[in-house]
Amino acid sequence: MVALRPRFCLILNGMSHSSLSNIRIVMVRTWHPGNIGAAARAMKNMGLSDLVLVDPVDYPSEQATSMAAGATDLLESARVVNSIDVAIEDCQLVFATSARSRSHPWPIKEVREAAAHINDEIPQGKVAIMFGPERMGLNNEELRLAQFHMDIPGNPDYPVLNVAQAVQVVCYELFMAQRSQPSIESKEYPQVAELNKFYSHLENTLTRAGFIIKAHPGQAMLRFKRLFNRARPEKIELNMLRGVLSSIDKLLERQSNESNHH
Repeated sequence: MVALRPRFCLILNGMSHSSLSNIRIVMVRTWHPGNIGAAARAMKNMGLSDLVLVDPVDYPSEQATSMAAGATDLLESARVVNSIDVAIEDCQLVFATSARSRSHPWPIKEVREAAAHINDEIPQGKVAIMFGPERMGLNNEELRLAQFHMDIPGNPDYPVLNVAQAVQVVCYELFMAQRSQPSIESKEYPQVAELNKFYSHLENTLTRAGFIIKAHPGQAMLRFKRLFNRARPEKIELNMLRGVLSSIDKLLERQSNESNHH
């Protein structure tokens, strides 16, 4: 008589949440193609489908396809772009995953808190979550493209996760947040491209007004971006701020013209 070995498998409770399609996983300069495939599998397990790859080192790849198992459709639909700006330009909220402390602290949320925040946003628009390359993670300039940083708590003696594992943890928390915390309040937030236009407008106006010295700009704009990331202005509020800047521009133009006439 042959003894049968017990077999164990994890069965996920099926849920259909169309708003999860508004969550974009952005993998930046991924070095190992197997991590891309494993991340796609993690995403599909948790109901996510929007994958964008920024300048991957080796892709397409048979290894990515092999690791994706039944999630090869996500690989086939994944977009490959050459800059983060293109990957996130139509998103209204961007999180960047990071395990390292930085010289300029950014608003940060632990993954479970971040997932609840994202769950409240996705009915209105796209949210991106950026994952950096395996060896170094996202650099400071790339991290500053996000409104918030996301941290996955772990053993302080060894707080480093493989990038595909990190994607799995984040996707699970997003799935659970969608399952247990339905969105209550509906707000419309500007996309990254709109925020970037505002920051350019702000910098130009402050330079014309003499607040920012062009030869020595310092860190004024970096601090303003941190301020607005914390405040999270809604779309209508950002439009009001643009209106204020436009009024200041007109006043500066009028003063300049009057000065020239004298």
